[in-house]
Amino acid sequence: MNNVNKDLLKNLPKIDELLNEGIIKNEIEVGNRSLVVESLRKAIDYYRTGILNLKIVKSPEINEIIETALKILKKDAKMNLRPVINATGVLLHTNLGRALLSEKAAKAAYTIASSYSNLEFNITSGKRGSRYDSVSELIKKLTNAEDSVVVNNNAAAVLLILNTLAKDKKVIVSRGELVEIGGEFRVPDIIAQSGCLLQEVGTTNKTHIKDYEKEITEDAVLLKVHTSNYKIIGFTSEVLISELSTLSKKHDIPLIYDLGGGSLINLEKYGISGEPFVQKAIEDGADVVCFSGDKLLGGPQAGIIIGKKEYIEKIKKNPLTRAFRIDKLTLAALEATFREYLDEENAIKNIPLLNSLLLDKESLYKKAVILHSMLEPFNAEIIEEFGQIGGGTMPEFNIKTYAIAINPLNCSVNELEEKLRNCEVPIITRVVKDRVLLDVLTLFEKDFEYIANCVRKCLNE
Repeated sequence: MNNVNKDLLKNLPKIDELLNEGIIKNEIEVGNRSLVVESLRKAIDYYRTGILNLKIVKSPEINEIIETALKILKKDAKMNLRPVINATGVLLHTNLGRALLSEKAAKAAYTIASSYSNLEFNITSGKRGSRYDSVSELIKKLTNAEDSVVVNNNAAAVLLILNTLAKDKKVIVSRGELVEIGGEFRVPDIIAQSGCLLQEVGTTNKTHIKDYEKEITEDAVLLKVHTSNYKIIGFTSEVLISELSTLSKKHDIPLIYDLGGGSLINLEKYGISGEPFVQKAIEDGADVVCFSGDKLLGGPQAGIIIGKKEYIEKIKKNPLTRAFRIDKLTLAALEATFREYLDEENAIKNIPLLNSLLLDKESLYKKAVILHSMLEPFNAEIIEEFGQIGGGTMPEFNIKTYAIAINPLNCSVNELEEKLRNCEVPIITRVVKDRVLLDVLTLFEKDFEYIANCVRKCLNE
């Protein structure tokens, strides 16, 4: 402390003095006074610490302190949850928010968020209504199911179904279908939490219809889980849902099918196999089916439950349904998403996930050429790559795509990746073989100019 220039500390301005500066007054008028005052305090603390540590040896100008405060204010005023640019080539990137909403779905959520709504009000009768009415008829029309109910995610849907239909009962499921989804969330744990008794049948790679049948009792249900996030190949066999339906009807017990992803269009028509679609599950005789809203459906996070009316009615009456209920913003976005599916071509055109998934390679190459023309001066080249659907969906399916590979000359690839990640709108990339990749599968042309400007800035720093 003896070596510290005490005059420098004395010369630091007071907060009240800074609040009288014109630029600060303007910030208070258009923003949040508390945040402005806090940013000024942090700026003063920054210079005070610098003086005490002998890193600052002359009094900072008022304008310098204000500039520092405004930088702090800009940083602190940013939303923690904010948009990023996904250049990873993973369409349903769980860490980046999974499916993008269609323009109509996003607009529907905003409209309902900014006004009162008939969430639980029947306009025709003038009496209390059900929040599920807005989507129920649409879901039934699209899936051919007798009834439906929607909750906040598919894990909640599975737990709710089991708790309603199989509490204190035996849940018979193939050992090869005891999956773990993200966050170490496991099917056996869901079954236990639902108050049910797990009965594994078969082996990891082979399960036969006789394995299910020998475990059937009066107090049992059959559960089939689509292993959407992994595949067992080689010497394998599984029992089809149609076969399980025959067995369940023979013994008069419910058949539950957890589809996981859940597609409302038959992707096999477009050369994408291995993912069952929702309508087929109902056609094949499942009594209750559940699937996600923010995976292959391309909508908001939700758990959609469809099936026989008698079972859905029981699920609706379960007290847990209220705990898992969907909010008005999600409902609005979900309804708009389902409406897109009333015309399949319309859905493919308007739902970002489907549009990107089914985009032809030639169109992807054209996008790559446009972006490359803006990045070529930075030692960039177009390379062939493979994107993924992501979100624990079809892990074996690779999408042929193109990426711009940048080999920076004046910094390391890790430094460039970090700099891009810390741009005003973060650009999330991949690093492969000492190059930073920008995969056009998950990029939009409207962002190309911003991306090019960020790359230029990062490499010139």
